[in-house]
Amino acid sequence: MATQLEHYEILPPPTEVTELILPLTFFDIPWLYFHPVQRLLFYEFTCSKPYFLEIIVPNLKESLTLILKHYIPLASNVLYPSSNEKPVFRYMVGDSVSLTIAESSDDVNNLIANYARDADQFYPFVPQLPPPKEEAEYKTTQSCVYSGDSQLIEAKSLPLFDRSVIKDPRGIADVNWNQLKNFPLQFPSLHLPTNKVRATYILHQADIKKLKDSVSARKPDLVEPSSFVVTTAYVWTCMVKSGPASGEEVDADVLEYFGFVMDCRTRMNPAVPANYFGNCLGAAIVKRKHEELIENEGFFIAAEAIAEIIRIKVNNTEEMMKAAENLLADFAVFMEKRILSVAGSPKFDLYEADYGWGRPKKQESVSIDGYDSFSLCKTRDSVGGLEIGLSLPKNKMDAFSAIFASGLGILSKEVLHSD
Repeated sequence: MATQLEHYEILPPPTEVTELILPLTFFDIPWLYFHPVQRLLFYEFTCSKPYFLEIIVPNLKESLTLILKHYIPLASNVLYPSSNEKPVFRYMVGDSVSLTIAESSDDVNNLIANYARDADQFYPFVPQLPPPKEEAEYKTTQSCVYSGDSQLIEAKSLPLFDRSVIKDPRGIADVNWNQLKNFPLQFPSLHLPTNKVRATYILHQADIKKLKDSVSARKPDLVEPSSFVVTTAYVWTCMVKSGPASGEEVDADVLEYFGFVMDCRTRMNPAVPANYFGNCLGAAIVKRKHEELIENEGFFIAAEAIAEIIRIKVNNTEEMMKAAENLLADFAVFMEKRILSVAGSPKFDLYEADYGWGRPKKQESVSIDGYDSFSLCKTRDSVGGLEIGLSLPKNKMDAFSAIFASGLGILSKEVLHSD
């Protein structure tokens, strides 16, 4: 349980900006009706309750206010015009970001552990978005470290909000909105109990090297696979194998799907500036028959399939744009299938998020509870390693854990033998 102590609405400091309207690009629109990302960061910082409320909280509020000067869209709302025109982000003076201070007596050592724990216990720590509200011509939805002088932020690192850097010659934004505009504005919600447990698995740098070496040995024509390719391929095949191992009955010719998103900034033509502050994620989906992935060669088949889709579609601007144009239609088909997706990336170092309390002790992606997905980020204490978060029914988690560990052992022996 968590008891709310205080609640604040953090306003950006006064500036010359009284209103800011940003159009939604074709990268934004498909995600309007998807669940929000819910991520928790746990820190270890020992202090008294009065010190926290009288010193830490005011400093945190001041820091948030200062940073909002440079990230005003974080305080904006998504507006849905009643005329069915495309939504926009709008900030007006008075818009704010919510900050809630709450207290819990839960065992923090259990919360930050890697072993399987009841997934429901994390929900008291997840802030809730306010419900949509009606205006005269719009329906609005809220979108969703260091305290110092703003001069410390170099001009070259300031965020770029200009949506014109996202070129859309095919009119993909209009295509996507025409497919969505007649659907009711209703966000997916998860009902407790989830009947799931949450656990974290670590692939150390040495483990990832074994995975890469084994793929290179078995698929010599494949360009050297990335950490993302081998990690996601390994998790995907372990998940597929854990189904039958936990009692699921799956026909051999049923298709298994794996979906992932990728940063398209450098893949656009022209490339999008690195400091562009906005969504620039494309999606890709791989499919293979169930029988292919549960065999001994399943991991290598999965790695080859993921690497190939990246080579053909992700690194090809024209193919990437076609995929963006067909994204919603594809999702409508895939959501009825056996699909696993990944939330996060090896590029994300969430453990560098320092608010003055040191590095986080643990991160958890709570939003994977309601969907067939796993989280992925850099590890906290293992250089070159990756952290995988899962939320599954306990019997399937037990099966996955055993398959995950035994598979690494088998690959280690194969690599040693080939050496």
